[in-house]
Amino acid sequence: MLITIRSMLYFGAMILSIGVFGLAIVTIGMLMPLSARDRISAAWGSTNLWLMRVICGLKYRIHGAENLPEHAAIVMCKHQSTWETISLKSIIRPQQSWILKQELMRLPIFGWALAAIPNIPIDRSAGRKAVKQIVERGTKLLKQDRTIIVFPEGTRTAPGERRKYGIGGSLLAEKSGYPVVPMAHNAGVFWRRRGLKKYPGTIDVVVGEAFDPKGKKASEITRKVEAWIEAEVDKLPSKP
Repeated sequence: MLITIRSMLYFGAMILSIGVFGLAIVTIGMLMPLSARDRISAAWGSTNLWLMRVICGLKYRIHGAENLPEHAAIVMCKHQSTWETISLKSIIRPQQSWILKQELMRLPIFGWALAAIPNIPIDRSAGRKAVKQIVERGTKLLKQDRTIIVFPEGTRTAPGERRKYGIGGSLLAEKSGYPVVPMAHNAGVFWRRRGLKKYPGTIDVVVGEAFDPKGKKASEITRKVEAWIEAEVDKLPSKP
């Protein structure tokens, strides 16, 4: 019962933070350089990590923090939970753009804030057109020294389950030549895929060494990323 109450308190605080930080981005932020909007987004992520720790007792630790990109790169991350969609805003450098579902852009305040930052919204039913958009838009943003965040599974996948990795991020790596940084974690153990409860404990985040995609086909990049991420996830605790 206590976990449920704490989880509901955090949910309310999270919604409030979206309102406060989202409106700050689309009002004050739009009068300032893009770097200011990036910093507001990062502050939102940091605030929520603090709220999770204080309200829910949910912490995290990073293994391989020295591998976090300091310049333009393509981060391919495991997708188990809502946790990583919030926390990566703080964990990774502020200059970041996300490949995300187009539907998110229609949400009040949250979607407006997403639109105020150069992300890559795609229609997942568009097939090749969507992939072309990822490559063209993603390459342009990488040249502006932004880090591209990709969830190659496309949607949240419960711990212990497997889902086919998409090729969009890998094709961007093949065509652009920018380094790829794989990330693994076990956030879904503590904040489940479609669950409200946030179990107390410590999420493990593992950041792999960047690798050069030059000379590799997208399919080879996908296999390399998937093998590394899934092997690392299998090593992490599977219970709160």
